[in-house]
Order: sequence, then structure tokens, then C-alpha cells
Amino acid sequence: MSLTFLLTSLVIVATPGTGALYTLAAGLTRGARTSVLAAFACTLGTIPHLVAAVTGLAALLHASGVAFAVVKYAGVAYLFWMAWATWRDTGALGVDDDRGPVSRRKVLTEGITLNLLNPKLTIFFFAFLPQFVPAGTPGALPRMLLLSGVFMAMTFVVFATYGIGAAGVRDRVLSRPQLVVRLRRTYAATFAALGARLAIESR
Repeated sequence: MSLTFLLTSLVIVATPGTGALYTLAAGLTRGARTSVLAAFACTLGTIPHLVAAVTGLAALLHASGVAFAVVKYAGVAYLFWMAWATWRDTGALGVDDDRGPVSRRKVLTEGITLNLLNPKLTIFFFAFLPQFVPAGTPGALPRMLLLSGVFMAMTFVVFATYGIGAAGVRDRVLSRPQLVVRLRRTYAATFAALGARLAIESR
């Protein structure tokens, strides 16, 4: 397996984005167990992008400005919704019980949706992975699936590490209500900024 692929994938995964931000928030306000669930949900959100790349849908998305715009602006709308919900204390930084089935479903739904509506992941699978799987070579599909699996494993491990680290300082943060408010507003502003950046980015 190419060292270039591993290093580049690690940089992409470790660079803070919507998934990492969500996992950090989950760990900070709901504990280590929920942060791992959030990391798992964000990882699951990459599977549709992998399927699109393998079936050729990613190429269609990349070629069609309309299709790309639909996915992009759906992602923008969802990020703005996350910002609004977080600001109102009902989103990623809502402090609640992480043991209930409703809470677990909410974390899974939000985590999957965040990465599902991230068009940059589709571009990653479409433009980056094929560089390491030359067209027409024997076993191209299994190799692409292997590399995708490595990328997804990296995503889960890095995000879970972020979340568990945040959970480690959870008690100190929650014991200071004013700090929680400031953090919630910071996270809300960051979600909004990520949405705005996505809105102005081109392919």
C-alpha cells in the first residue's frame, strides 16, 4: 500500500471539518461512549460516497454542475441548521443523557447526514482514490475497496480519538455553565462558517 496514500489520507481525515467538529461536540457534552458512536456515524456517512465512486455516480456528479450544486447546497442548508440548533442548545452541544435510544438514534442520524451531504467526500473518492488504482489493472475493484476501507478506518480512529479526548475534560467544562454557553456559541459559529465556506467553494 502506498505511503503517499496513507499520509495524504491521514492529513485529510485529521484536518478539522464537520465530522471532527461533531465528534468533539459529542464527546464534550455526552461523554466518550457517545463520541465513539458519533465517529462511527460519520464513518458510515462515507459509504454512499464510496458506492458512488465504485458505480461511476461520482463521475456523473463531478461532470454535472446541477447535480453537484444540489448536493452542495443540501450540505450547506444542513450545516446552517446544525448551527441554529446548536445555538439554541438543541443540536451538537445539547447536554443530555447518552444512554437513551432516542439520543443514540439522533447521534447516528446527525453524524451520517453530515458526511452524506459533504460533496467534497465524493470528489475525494472520485479524484483521489483512482490515482492509486490504475484503470484496467487486474483486481482494480478489490484494491479500491481496500483503500476505501483503510480511509474509513482512519476516519473512525481519528474521530474517536478526538471525541474521547474531549470527553476527558467533560466534567471540568460542564461544571462551568458560562464556558458551556461560550463553547456552544463557538461551535454554532463554526458550523455556520463551514456552511458559508462550502457555499462559495467550487469543484
